[in-house]
Amino acid sequence: MATRSRSLTCTRAWICAETFSMPAFGSKGFTRLIKTLLWPLCLAPLLWLGLGAFELLGFNLGANPVEKLLHELGKWGLKFLLLTLAITPLRYWTGWHWLVTFRRLLGLFAFFYLFLHFLVYIVLDRYLDFSGLLEDIVERPYITLGMTGLLLLLPLALTSTRGWMRRLGRRWKKLHRLVYASAILGVWHFYWQVKLDTLEATVYALILAALLLARIVHSRRKAARIQVRSETLLPEDSGGAPLRR
Repeated sequence: MATRSRSLTCTRAWICAETFSMPAFGSKGFTRLIKTLLWPLCLAPLLWLGLGAFELLGFNLGANPVEKLLHELGKWGLKFLLLTLAITPLRYWTGWHWLVTFRRLLGLFAFFYLFLHFLVYIVLDRYLDFSGLLEDIVERPYITLGMTGLLLLLPLALTSTRGWMRRLGRRWKKLHRLVYASAILGVWHFYWQVKLDTLEATVYALILAALLLARIVHSRRKAARIQVRSETLLPEDSGGAPLRR
């Protein structure tokens, strides 16, 4: 009986270990686990702002809650946008190609927070005064930049699915390069909006510049490697004619 009891105990322990063991680093199970954890982390800022807006659990947004809500949503949108742009350089530097599986999720959360930023502006700040919105777009350059950046993100969010990737083919990649222009306009909008205390906006600008520079450097290195490979395929005595097989 004692032997049988120990056997059952070992079997149960083995089943539990197999069920709750950590997936291998970089495996599909690992990326699914990280993506599952990313959802609550990405929604945490919205929860904090929601509790502050309704003054629940001791949270509050200060003397001007609408302005605080507006600015925080915009900043979180920019943070997620920069995180999205950081995926590709990190993948190049680390060789962790599985990072690309999180790019779409982070990009959609960037659009989500920036769209909420716009909704708070038009509903709570402008009280659905669309004529006033048009005046702001024309007369305030930083709002012009912000609206343009948001509009550039709209087709990217709508075509982020695999179905649209198949429909657009090579055009999908070209279309989604608009994210760089949107990020530049977003950071520029933030910098002009803060007016005096530009330290945080400058940090965002430096991070964006570093990410864009890393992308340019990688593209040039890739082009140089392709050129070297093509030259090695040319015969020395053919005057530069391609080598035929």
